[in-house]
Amino acid sequence: MAPSTGTYLIRGAAVLGGEPADLLIRDGIIAEKGAGLSDDGATVIDAAGLVALPGMVDVHTHLREPGREDAETVETGTRAAALGGYTAVHAMANSTPVADTAGVVEQVYSLGKAAGWVDVRPVGAVTVGLAGEQLAELGAMADSRARVRMFSDDGICVHDPVLMRRALEYVKAFDGVVAQHAQEPRLTAGAQMNEGEVSAVLGLAGWPAVAEESIIARDVLLAQHVGSRLHVCHVSTAGSVEIIRWAKQRGINVTAEVTPHHLLLTDDLVRSYDPVYKVNPPLRTDADVQALRAGLADGTIDVVGTDHAPHPSEHKECEWAQAAMGMTGLETALSVVQHTMIETGLMTWADFARVTSATPAAIGRLADQGRPLEAGEPANIVLVDPAARWTVDPFRMATMGRNSPFKGRELPGKVVATFYLGHPTVLNGELNTPHPSAAQPAGAA
Repeated sequence: MAPSTGTYLIRGAAVLGGEPADLLIRDGIIAEKGAGLSDDGATVIDAAGLVALPGMVDVHTHLREPGREDAETVETGTRAAALGGYTAVHAMANSTPVADTAGVVEQVYSLGKAAGWVDVRPVGAVTVGLAGEQLAELGAMADSRARVRMFSDDGICVHDPVLMRRALEYVKAFDGVVAQHAQEPRLTAGAQMNEGEVSAVLGLAGWPAVAEESIIARDVLLAQHVGSRLHVCHVSTAGSVEIIRWAKQRGINVTAEVTPHHLLLTDDLVRSYDPVYKVNPPLRTDADVQALRAGLADGTIDVVGTDHAPHPSEHKECEWAQAAMGMTGLETALSVVQHTMIETGLMTWADFARVTSATPAAIGRLADQGRPLEAGEPANIVLVDPAARWTVDPFRMATMGRNSPFKGRELPGKVVATFYLGHPTVLNGELNTPHPSAAQPAGAA
């Protein structure tokens, strides 16, 4: 049994942006929800003016450990996640060594438990070494202590259709999902940015939208053929949204994610040649941005995934062609989604909870995450001040990565508190302490 996490009374929070209510947290669960609650032994948190949401769940996080601790560690990445309002993250497989065996995914899982800031769920590689030649130990990873249910070669496309079909067939046995990085490699050889007007002006090799769209079209048909679950990572084009919409209308079991940066930024920023804007898939046009927002609002795109990709400074502070692809996102995601979707009237806070918590938890099969804020449910909660405004400073963040594309921008919304299984990992906007279970020896219940 996990150690007691104490008793807390959250008073007067607007649950999902609705009417204010009190939430009494005791021993890791929401014991009561109502008005005028009291408990003499509780620590009271005045949440007047704050919005209470289920703890956020990220389906797409790069924690870099093992092997790339110069870029990020499970400890630093999950601290960033807690500050961003997350109570669970899915750690992508492109570590060193690759998370393609039960041993490696169990190592990542154990590191997450030891850190204690959020629930860390490893994503297993689809192919051995991300090489795209033979399936990894999918069943062994699923049966491991990490209980892997999501598999992805993210960063590299599973471009062989036979291998992709076999992966989709294999994961059916344990209700898994294959998360595809949709990028036809032969159409993007040497590509540096979105193919379009700006790439022509700058003379940079273009990355065509069809490279993404053709793989999505193929894979939704494969998923339909074998009756399996497909998840599409970081959708970035208007055409991709239309293909996914068509697939869902046909009843194909496909889900999709969009990143915060693809909801806000466009390829016009690349005119600066600042490598902080170099990312895979690339920033697209304003028309794509608008289509992605509409797709998220109408449910075609299911979730927001950060694709948090920290890099050492020397890998980004160099000339464009040599720079690594990727952006940080855990500590800015909530604010960017508030700015692009809520303040534009496209979504409500209840919608926000659906795309950042309930649906991501369902995709990853996380039973204790993404639950309603009701009595008897696990106390994974984030309190947000929607009226706050703050300026992004990468050097004041918990992540080791300084490659935030939002540096210097003023954004709305600030996480005030994060409760992970009843324990406040963040209070007053600052890191508090990890969950008490982090102090337990490995293997303790």
